[in-house]
Amino acid sequence: MYSTLIETAQLADLLGMPGLVVLDCRFDLKHPEAGLEAWRESHIPGAHYAHLDDDMASAPDEDSGRHPLPAIDALATRLGAWGIQADSQVVVYDDAGGAIAGRMWWLLRWSGHSSAALLNGGWPKWTREGRPVSDDMPSESEVFYAASPQEDLWLTTAAVVDALDQDQVQLIDARAPERFSGQHEPLDAVGGHIPGSLNLPFQENLDENGCFKPPEALRQRFESLADDPRPVCHSCGSGVTACHNFLAMAHAGLEPGRLYVGSWSEWIRDPSRPIATGNT
Repeated sequence: MYSTLIETAQLADLLGMPGLVVLDCRFDLKHPEAGLEAWRESHIPGAHYAHLDDDMASAPDEDSGRHPLPAIDALATRLGAWGIQADSQVVVYDDAGGAIAGRMWWLLRWSGHSSAALLNGGWPKWTREGRPVSDDMPSESEVFYAASPQEDLWLTTAAVVDALDQDQVQLIDARAPERFSGQHEPLDAVGGHIPGSLNLPFQENLDENGCFKPPEALRQRFESLADDPRPVCHSCGSGVTACHNFLAMAHAGLEPGRLYVGSWSEWIRDPSRPIATGNT
C-alpha cells in the first residue's frame, strides 16, 4: 500500500484492480469550476472528481479562513460515495504539482485513512507519458466509510496563538516569498505573515519537471526543523498548500507535525493579531 507518493508507472499497473480509488483534484482558485470541467473532458480512467471548495472544505464564515475543515461526517459521506473503504488504496492527483491534491491527501490521513498517496508528477506527467485517459463518469457508491478523525494532526488559531506565546511551535509558511513578505498579496485582504514563522515555499519541494524531489533532498531541506525540539506546524494562505510541506516531510521520513488549517486567511480576521512583513 502506498501512503505518501505513487509513481505513474505504479498507478498504471494498479488501474482496474479491486480496491483502487482515484480522485482528480484539479482546481483553479480564480476559476473554481475549471477543474470540474477539465475532469469531464478527460481524466485518469475511473477517477472521481474532488472539488476543493465543496468536498475538501466547509463554507467559510466571518471568523474562519478561506478553506475551513469539512465536517467529519460530511467528509465521510463523500469518501463513501467515492467507494472508499478501510482497505482501499486511494490515489489523488492534480495538475499543479500536488498543490491542491495534497489537501485531499491530508484530509484522508485526518479521517484515519493511511493508504492514500499523491501521484508524483500528477496529470501533466501522466499525459506526457501517453498513459490512458477517459471521459467516463464513474457512478457513486453507497459504501459507508467509518471515519476516525486524527485530531492531533491540526491546530486551531487559539492553539497556534498559545503555542507561539510559549515558544512551543515551529510555524512553517508554504506561500511564495512575495506573499510571505507582504510585497504582493493576490488572494487575501492583508499581506505579510505571522510573526516568528519561517518561509519554506512548497514549490521548492519539486524538481524542474514538477515531481517531488527524492527523499534525501527533502530531508536536507527540512533537516533544520528536525534539529529543533519544538513541534512543526504548517501554514499557508488557507490550509491547502501547507499540506504539500506536510507531505514532503512525511515522504522524507520525518515527523511532519501538524496543520494550521485556518492559516493566514484566518489569522487576519482579527485585526488585533500581530502581522510581520519582510523576509523574517
